[in-house]
Amino acid sequence: MLKKETDSLTPSKVGIPEEVVEGKILLVRGQKVMLDSDLAALYGVETFNLNKAVKRNRERFPEDFMFQLTAAEAEALRFQIGMSKTQGRGGRRYRPYAFTEQGVAMLSSVLRSRRAVLVNVAIMRAFVKLRQLLATHKDLARQLEAMEKKYDAQFKVVFDALRQLMQPIASSPKRIGFTTAPTKPANKK
Repeated sequence: MLKKETDSLTPSKVGIPEEVVEGKILLVRGQKVMLDSDLAALYGVETFNLNKAVKRNRERFPEDFMFQLTAAEAEALRFQIGMSKTQGRGGRRYRPYAFTEQGVAMLSSVLRSRRAVLVNVAIMRAFVKLRQLLATHKDLARQLEAMEKKYDAQFKVVFDALRQLMQPIASSPKRIGFTTAPTKPANKK
């Protein structure tokens, strides 16, 4: 029996760790999306070529599958994730497109390379993992609320502490550069 050429390829052979894919999923307009430039990098194509393929198949990408960011959204993301400038040399000339989970799935019918298939599998797994994680968090919050109603005020401190632990950690921006110890003034005699 002959093996197909694609049987020898696995997502691990493409060399895309799960963490990388998960880190590319953003929350825009209350939806989990991936930007065209991130998808293009994962698929190993130019952003221009990915968008061109999508435009040739526009009927496959309704507004709930893909949308273009507004200028304000693009500007906010530029500062948040370090996108390149939109004016002057280099950078993007057009606002990025955001693809929802369904849009990413539809990309597999537009991009037909072996790498695209494997990358799509990795991306779908990341979306599913994220959805499961969010569902677990919601279930935990519901259970905590039910327990709080069941028990009296003596456990209020415990419930408050648990709720505080469930809050996302607000990280302070890390300072970049060297720090020097303050110098002491020389003693004058």
